[in-house]
Amino acid sequence: MFVNFTSNVISTCALGRKYKREDGSESFGELARRALELIGAFNFHDIVPYLWWIDVLTGFNARVRKTVKEFDTLLDQVIEDHQQKIGEQADKKDLVDILLSLEKDDEHEINLTRENLKAILLDMFIGGIDNSASIMEWAMAELTENPNVMRKAQEEVRRIVGIKSKIDEADISQMDYLKCVIKETLRLHGPVLIARESTIATKLEGYDIPAKTRVLINAWAIQRDQRMWERSEEFVPERFMNNPVDFKGHHNQFLPFGMGRRACPGIIFAMAEIEYVLANLLYWFDWKLPGQTVQDLNMSDIFGLVNHKKVNLRLAPVMHSCSS
Repeated sequence: MFVNFTSNVISTCALGRKYKREDGSESFGELARRALELIGAFNFHDIVPYLWWIDVLTGFNARVRKTVKEFDTLLDQVIEDHQQKIGEQADKKDLVDILLSLEKDDEHEINLTRENLKAILLDMFIGGIDNSASIMEWAMAELTENPNVMRKAQEEVRRIVGIKSKIDEADISQMDYLKCVIKETLRLHGPVLIARESTIATKLEGYDIPAKTRVLINAWAIQRDQRMWERSEEFVPERFMNNPVDFKGHHNQFLPFGMGRRACPGIIFAMAEIEYVLANLLYWFDWKLPGQTVQDLNMSDIFGLVNHKKVNLRLAPVMHSCSS
């Protein structure tokens, strides 16, 4: 549900409407999740280049080619749909319309090719869908495993919204505890690795690191470091109450979106999306684990660029009476 939701949001914002595959087998979001899993998967060609042929035997290369072809077909459809509308008067322009207007802009010396356009759109989907969907799922899982935290978050949301029929931005701005829940989820379950490349040669703790070396920053370990976080393995949203530590790249111990010039440019978009969805889920519904207890909840994760739950979270919604 979360993957489909984030896919629809990105599609509507970037492409002007929701897109899906003609055979209906997968949404943009499901395809983006598969692509991200392949990007973060182990393959011999990257680590031991002369053993590239093992990737052929394992079927890794075939899976990559299949995913690339499917994404390529979808993005070609998106661009062709927008090209057919060029010249029409439109009140609103989406990202594709803007990119197409820059496809050949001699005044600013811009010349975007079809491949450039598809690469930009691919970045939007791969970067904007799976990360947000995964954080929402982990947040609901942690709230389910910690009923007292769930109750406290729901009480805050319902008190602020009252009996209105719709949650608005002004309501969410007052939900301090919900924001702490999201921060704690990002701390425990945010992106596992942040990739960078060294620009100059340097020495770190006795090790020589040449220029242009691929550097993997273990954000997962940093954000669970006992020297920086009290009760580091526990889900404790209260740690962020009246705490200046944020996720915007100002604090080395908390960097779910990266930091510096190459920090994630979609922080504001992602947080608005996550806050709004979780606020609605907590306001309108109570949540039950069908056929199991909290002790049975599987909180195992899967290693990759995005920290996924190993077993998808399945909850049963119970409609909450706002008047109560």
